[in-house]
Amino acid sequence: MTKEDFEVIKASGDREPFNMDKLRRSLARNGISDGEIDDILRELNPLFRDGVTTQKIYREAYRLLRKRSARAAGRYKLKEAILELGPTGYPFERFISEIMIHLGFETEVGSVVQGDCVKHEIDVIAHKDDQYFLVECKFHNRKENRCNVQVPLYIQSRFLDVKKNWTSQPGHEGHKHTGYVVTNTRFTDDALTYANCIGLRLLSWDYPAKNGLKDHISRLNLHPVTCLNSLAKAEKDKLLNNDVVLVQQIARDQKILDKTGIDKRKINRIYKEAQEIIREKENSK
Repeated sequence: MTKEDFEVIKASGDREPFNMDKLRRSLARNGISDGEIDDILRELNPLFRDGVTTQKIYREAYRLLRKRSARAAGRYKLKEAILELGPTGYPFERFISEIMIHLGFETEVGSVVQGDCVKHEIDVIAHKDDQYFLVECKFHNRKENRCNVQVPLYIQSRFLDVKKNWTSQPGHEGHKHTGYVVTNTRFTDDALTYANCIGLRLLSWDYPAKNGLKDHISRLNLHPVTCLNSLAKAEKDKLLNNDVVLVQQIARDQKILDKTGIDKRKINRIYKEAQEIIREKENSK
């Protein structure tokens, strides 16, 4: 058995062949040089054996990254950082709203709208030109959790009720109304099949291919504040409770940190890390 000829255990408990190229790409996406990647892989080498968990490989890779670059480590832990946008799910809704805004949409978060039959609370309403998205955000705090077919079935029924009422209102003639479900984990195959069949839009961690949530975050450079290594859990919660969900918000306005009651001795360190995350991304363009 070579070092690449073994199976890993995923968070779901499933086994799959280890993919060295995938690990290398995940490290490269975070601004680490080829030489540094080779060094990290050599240090990880003792872990590469049949039955090792992907979590253990991830945890050790993250530790090695932090020794080299806090910025790179912060971006590498992106999936874990998204999981920290809980437990209520509201910060995740704000985060999705920010993504839609940076894609050119105007948004409303947590609006109650009248359907044809009953009222509905819509997580995010996003509109641009004649396009309206009614977005339901399904947040999970465990990455092995999946959205099954019941989720798009339920969301589609709510969407159709709202759409029927909206299309009867003045000013909505000719507008395109589309239901949208966003999750920070993944959808089951049945959920994908059903949604594609009825025209419901889906966005998950890696779906659609090359245009999933992680791709949007990378392209738009919209990293959540939970990526910041200099923040303790309680400090992250303070920021989220004050609707500060993006690293960019801190990098562009240090006074945001003053308003949250974070220890003033740490503010400069947090601010500098936030700036460095953005600066490194901009310099890599």
